[in-house]
Amino acid sequence: MPLANSTIHKGVFITFEGTEGSGKSTQIVRLENRLRKLGYTVKVVREPGGTPIGEEIRHTLKHSAANQGMTAETELLLLNASRAQLVREIVRPAIEAGEMVLCDRFYDSTIAYQGYGREMSMADVKNVIEVATGGISPNLTILLRISVNASEARRSARQNSEATQRDRFEEANRAFFERVETGFQAIAASEPNRIKTVDGNGTIEQVEERIWEIVRRCIEVPRDP
Repeated sequence: MPLANSTIHKGVFITFEGTEGSGKSTQIVRLENRLRKLGYTVKVVREPGGTPIGEEIRHTLKHSAANQGMTAETELLLLNASRAQLVREIVRPAIEAGEMVLCDRFYDSTIAYQGYGREMSMADVKNVIEVATGGISPNLTILLRISVNASEARRSARQNSEATQRDRFEEANRAFFERVETGFQAIAASEPNRIKTVDGNGTIEQVEERIWEIVRRCIEVPRDP
């Protein structure tokens, strides 16, 4: 079904959030495919990363063997250095060109992980985010929710897989991820118009349909007959 003329030229910024193992990456690919079939030009990016500079920062933050001693302050600044580059190099130009941008994590993750998880000053976290984003905010945020137990099981399975790169964030303890989950709950409650919570349990197809119903309404695509 073709898109309405009133919506196809409007750039839209959709972010996906959630704790580790919530299924964000899988669902972004499915949404991208669905939107392309409807005629959208879609850019898919991730945080940290999404640009050559950002991917170098991503490696340092997540995978480098030399990052065990990284402080919370360094982590915060590196994440937002990657974000600043992503916003200016890709996100803002794509939105201005009328494209659809799907981003795997954005500033809500920083509030949840560094603000709540690392227990940093929320004022400091938000000040750094403000500089990095330059006023860019998502039109819609999909928050995928799974239990801490489910997240823990999925993280453990990934860490035990020889094919999976080490991820410093996934090495954090249960108390950290409980604080992150509390953070996401608080963030969602504070902005219900932008942030839509989606049950991440069930089959991939079931979760995809839950997400699509929300996105469909946001971009004003008529329901299939």
